[in-house]
Amino acid sequence: MLLHTLFLLVFSAAALAKRVVVDWDVGYVYMMRDGINYRRSIGVNGQSPIPPVYATRGDTLILNVHNSLNVTTTIHAHGLFMRGMSYMDGPGMTNQCGIPPGESFTYEYHLEQEGTFWLHGHDHDHNADGLRTALVVYDEEPPYKYDAEHLFTFEDWFAGQFADRAALTTDPTKPFPPPSSYGFGLINGYNGNSTKPIKFEPKKTYRIRLINMSSTLWFKFRIPGLKLRVIEVDGILSDEHIVDGVQLAPAMRYSVLVTAHESDEFNYYYKVKMYADFIPASPGENPRFYSGLVEYRQDSPVKELPDVDDSKLTWVEDIKMTALDKQPPLPVDRSLYLWVGNNIMSSGQHMDHISNITYYAPLVPSLFTAMTTGDLAMNPDVYNNRTHPVVLKHNEVVELEVHNPNRVPHPMHLHGHAFQVTEYGPSLDGFTPGFTFSPLVQSLVAPIQRDVMEIPPYSYIKVRFRADNPGVWLYHCHVNIHGSPESLRMLMTLVEAPDVLQKTQTLPKKLIKHCEMSGIKASGNAAGNAGLDMTGLPPVPYVVAKSF
Repeated sequence: MLLHTLFLLVFSAAALAKRVVVDWDVGYVYMMRDGINYRRSIGVNGQSPIPPVYATRGDTLILNVHNSLNVTTTIHAHGLFMRGMSYMDGPGMTNQCGIPPGESFTYEYHLEQEGTFWLHGHDHDHNADGLRTALVVYDEEPPYKYDAEHLFTFEDWFAGQFADRAALTTDPTKPFPPPSSYGFGLINGYNGNSTKPIKFEPKKTYRIRLINMSSTLWFKFRIPGLKLRVIEVDGILSDEHIVDGVQLAPAMRYSVLVTAHESDEFNYYYKVKMYADFIPASPGENPRFYSGLVEYRQDSPVKELPDVDDSKLTWVEDIKMTALDKQPPLPVDRSLYLWVGNNIMSSGQHMDHISNITYYAPLVPSLFTAMTTGDLAMNPDVYNNRTHPVVLKHNEVVELEVHNPNRVPHPMHLHGHAFQVTEYGPSLDGFTPGFTFSPLVQSLVAPIQRDVMEIPPYSYIKVRFRADNPGVWLYHCHVNIHGSPESLRMLMTLVEAPDVLQKTQTLPKKLIKHCEMSGIKASGNAAGNAGLDMTGLPPVPYVVAKSF
């Protein structure tokens, strides 16, 4: 009888799960998304913005991607752990060779998580030019109850292509940093002041999902007159955290619950601010302000509440949040001390670094090296120092202590994991008077988990995760100009349990074929050779002096 009951439960779960098939023909689209600048963007199926993708936990998402661009492209499902399938993670020359022009690849995602995620390009910085959209994974029985929900995606949008901005930044003959460019804010794909109203009914509770898909800029969101109860951070559920507003660095996601006013006598506005504290302020450009209608009844007048200075409002503090699963801080097996900054290189360029190592891509995708070099895969030298490799043992708990002794904040993203946020503190090396830094604050009970962590200026963070997901995972800044392998190169490579990886995963033949079509070797060390022979690997610039 017990076995029969278990069989029925398993059968029922399997019956409910489904295959969600999405077809993307990735190509160039010319349009005026910000309402001002007509320019080339990247869309799918002739559309830009790209429609959101919706599924339910337990489903399998099949994303069929055809590349109609004139360069390679890849897709990353941001926030999904890719357990048992690191080759589906997407970053070019880390987990795969790019999909060649005219070719196709099918990404298969087993949706074991519920929450708010997004899909975006991870080759040639295509996300910055429009290859990005929301991915919402529902839970059939969510622990929090609400009546309906709304989705907000935030994007920055610039007049020119990202490659042109990156070229100005890395050109050694140009001033560094280059003159600031000021983007426009997009909300749900279009100019932030052209967004359709969101509908509220009196006394009902709504879940609002917020995603910052921008390449450079931060966003703040609030609904004056209503409190927001944060219940999700980067796809991880939390205890309720009550705030006036939510601030999102690039790549961050939140869900909040908000209970509507008791009557439909008035309509109201929600408020959005797009900004970057590290870019010079410019009236009307940085920051930019947007608003949209919260509509209770179409013919009700709008009640505009007085503006309140940001400093007098309460904003999300993730270090003060607790995870819903109440997992205590993980006991640390290994600590990695890192610091970020910028150096002047022998090429004359200013390049970012993590612990004085500037990332340069290998000649063989690092995952392919981990899969094809046998016992040597446990030796970080096989990946070459240019990729800043760190080899992790299976199931060890790793603590990252990352210092940012500079005036520029960095939202650091770890692929393949969510990490516990356990500590902020001041990092005063090179501190400049007049700037602020984080006070020492710790989370010692049930730290919130997330996959993007902002390191404020002149501050450090500590985060912890268990290396229980064999694969090769990038750790990088999610401001494209800083964290791209084609711009300032603030990335490093975590090679997780390659000994286990080789026994449990197999590279898809299509990915190997794509490497061959691009003239890239699909096996061997970082140079495509046997052993530690790095013959043929181009030299990289060396550090001449510290910049900041």
